[in-house]
Amino acid sequence: MESFTPLTAAIGGSLIGLATAVLWLGNGRIAGISGIFGQLLPPVQTVLWRLVFLVAMVVSAFVVARLLPGIGMGGEVPATLVGAPPAWGIPTPVWLAIAGLLTGIGTKIGNGCTSGHGVCGLARLSRRSLVAVLVFFGVAMLTVAVTGVV
Repeated sequence: MESFTPLTAAIGGSLIGLATAVLWLGNGRIAGISGIFGQLLPPVQTVLWRLVFLVAMVVSAFVVARLLPGIGMGGEVPATLVGAPPAWGIPTPVWLAIAGLLTGIGTKIGNGCTSGHGVCGLARLSRRSLVAVLVFFGVAMLTVAVTGVV
């Protein structure tokens, strides 16, 4: 992790915390992204705020990546998606589709995702969220050990 920069990590974490606080205080909702996304189909009555939140999340990441291309990368290298391990012979789009599918299955089984459990659940001192986050980290470490992709 030669590209770790504490300042950008602190700014990013603060912005995530601010976004979750604004959503909770302004809308009374917890910022669990899998729950927000999962309630889009079939549409529920609260689909508008969900769409606005998800679109704002994607657009803001895109804007920051374009305005500050080297942020968090330790230089002027633009941010890119992680590619599939070359030794596995899997095309990157297929790799990303499999990763997304497994992530979706995991969030359904775990009844939430890293944002819901890790950011909001731990802040509420939820034991269930603590267990979920420990499992998330354990699986992430195992995945890195097996694939060699950081």
